[in-house]
Amino acid sequence: METFTSYDGTELAFRTVGDGPPLLVLPGGPGRAAAYLGDLGGLDTTRTLILPDTRGSGASATPADPGTFRVDRLVDDVEALRRHLGLERVDLLGHSAGGGLALLYAAAHPDRLTGLVLVTPSLAAAGAASDLGAEQVIAARADEPWHAEAVAAYRKVKSARTFAEAAPHRLAFEPLMYGRWDDTARAHAAADPAQRSLAVSENYYAGYVPDSERLRQRLGALPCPVLLLAGELDPWPTAAALTAAAPLFPDVTLAVQPGGGHYPWLDDPAAFTAAVEGFLGRTADTGAARNSR
Repeated sequence: METFTSYDGTELAFRTVGDGPPLLVLPGGPGRAAAYLGDLGGLDTTRTLILPDTRGSGASATPADPGTFRVDRLVDDVEALRRHLGLERVDLLGHSAGGGLALLYAAAHPDRLTGLVLVTPSLAAAGAASDLGAEQVIAARADEPWHAEAVAAYRKVKSARTFAEAAPHRLAFEPLMYGRWDDTARAHAAADPAQRSLAVSENYYAGYVPDSERLRQRLGALPCPVLLLAGELDPWPTAAALTAAAPLFPDVTLAVQPGGGHYPWLDDPAAFTAAVEGFLGRTADTGAARNSR
């Protein structure tokens, strides 16, 4: 792990894995340490993955002010890391709640991005629903042996008022979040409680009210291309929700991974890395063309 000092003096940790052009990756949870991302299905063979732990999670220090866990304030941590790395512009990938943070960073610092990859992102930061058509996605898996228990847990998670209230039901709910509920998925889900900071989770959206109109204006003027990557079987966000969100961006590619859940790099690593690397290769070509003008 490496560390850097953010804008308020908080020491934040990140690790780098792989080889190739840098890709800054924002974890979700919210408040889950970046370890759950692994090597993103082998994406580290073509990219240097920069994987920060959100303040208060993983190896990053906990600040005195829990208000700095709020998603819009975390934008300053992302910018501090970019500066620390000495990167004039960077490709940015956000997963789940980290996708919402990536949206806000893109709106605040559009000139710092060469490409934006949003993998099964939360749309809450943009004031949009992530569960459009979720009941149909869930019903389509009714033949799975775990279905009834998972759906009951899903209802409890959805109705919970806090992350702490939802926590006892998360493991039973987790099969719905994976394309295949196999040993790999079980181990990945079982690691969640130890990797998650409930303090970050509880404060991530606390008091945050998106300025949806202003945000949509900024996203509608993004100069970089955007990849929206959905999992066909993901109930949260659904492929339908990301399809509805696609018009937010002027240059967008929508990819729906067949059989993919909320963690598509686990369900089909080859399909996931091909989609992301194919897109990032295009951003490199676009950036080279822009720089040659």
